[in-house]
Amino acid sequence: MKFENKNGLITLIILILASAVTLISQSIVTTSLPYYMQDFSISSATAQWTYSVFLLVLGVMIPPTAYITKRFKIKTILVTSLILFIIGSVLCFLSTSMEILIVGRILEAMGTGILIPIGQILIFRIMPEEKWAFFMGLMGFLVGIVPAMGPTFGGVIVDLFNWRVVFEILAIIGVVILILAIIFANFELETEDYPLDVASLVLSILFCVGLMIGFSNIAEYGFSIIYVILPIIVGIITLIIFVRRQKRIEKPLINLTVLKNKYFVYGTVFAALLYFMMCGINVMVPLFVQNVAYYSSTESGLILFPAAIIMIVFNFISPVLADKIGIKPVLIASSIMNIIGFACMMNYNMNSSFEYLLITQLIRGIACGLGLSPVITWAMSVVAEDVEDATAINNTVRQVIGAIGSSVTVVIMQILANGNITHNQISVNSFSMTSLVMILITVILLIITILFIKNKKDIMDVG
Repeated sequence: MKFENKNGLITLIILILASAVTLISQSIVTTSLPYYMQDFSISSATAQWTYSVFLLVLGVMIPPTAYITKRFKIKTILVTSLILFIIGSVLCFLSTSMEILIVGRILEAMGTGILIPIGQILIFRIMPEEKWAFFMGLMGFLVGIVPAMGPTFGGVIVDLFNWRVVFEILAIIGVVILILAIIFANFELETEDYPLDVASLVLSILFCVGLMIGFSNIAEYGFSIIYVILPIIVGIITLIIFVRRQKRIEKPLINLTVLKNKYFVYGTVFAALLYFMMCGINVMVPLFVQNVAYYSSTESGLILFPAAIIMIVFNFISPVLADKIGIKPVLIASSIMNIIGFACMMNYNMNSSFEYLLITQLIRGIACGLGLSPVITWAMSVVAEDVEDATAINNTVRQVIGAIGSSVTVVIMQILANGNITHNQISVNSFSMTSLVMILITVILLIITILFIKNKKDIMDVG
């Protein structure tokens, strides 16, 4: 059912609006952390869970995406997601303890987590192929820019009113979009009485939580058996059991046969490795800028902000560009730009100028913006008939690999810096070597692109 009609377009627009509003709640709480600490008499580490638990639940919500879209109508999914989000926001607004606030954040994340994958699926199901690049670019643009705006909006609201008003506004906007969804979201995809394999659902939760928590804890706890090794082992074991179970049962939670398409695998690997580097850089650059180059946190933000904005802009432009000139030239350009950016980062020192740091991060932002959205669109397009399962696999792999990337990068830097990243030459060298590791990963991406990535037309012709 790959056609464009008025109801389908209206439903997609409402879903994109819902995604934008729910996504802003991901990062909008970061400016409120000191107030949570004060009002609930908690530590900064405890307050940080209002942000961390949201990301964790987002990851957990991705694997069931394929089942949910096969079993339930789009309107039901959209309305349910918004209701969960609204209830979560109201709970946060009324919370009298940290525990209630956390429960509210979990409900917000549950409502948010399903919307982005559903949006991607809807694009491939209702839009003609020539529109995929534009709408995937639009979705990527919103996913990138909305969370980036969250702290700014949150800070303004908290300064003008108080932290509870943040959730009051989210709930009110959520209700408005819910009403729009009930009235105007009237396009449906074909569904079936698809059974839920509870064992697979539990296994998917365990492997996502185990791997993400385990790797996320490396930077803080080292290789602690309890906080790192044990969760990772649980994650790996349950992942193996999950994969075997999906192959064995008749109605799997995720149909892994989509992995038989080698081009989808190449695209997913490319996206995951690029996301690994993006998440790693988001942690290692602020560490260097503040701890080694001795810039303030404000200056660190000013160095990274233009790169984030240009990455978001290119995230919108690049799928359309790939549609015009082909996927391979765009991904080659992305890889070359990344190599240039990381090579420049290898030359960072304790006295690097603000301008040099900013320009090199702009190069990196363009590189990431050129690569991520086009390769996801391409990977989905080659398995368009199984887009529900492909979306679940692609998003799950990226979410887990991203969590691994941010932690592993810090660990590499710390080990090379003898455990202390500070204003000395050893830390400069550790950053340089970590940047070299990123270059090597980018070379792998370049090889994948040159050898295995083909325009969809060429793949169809060979087939």
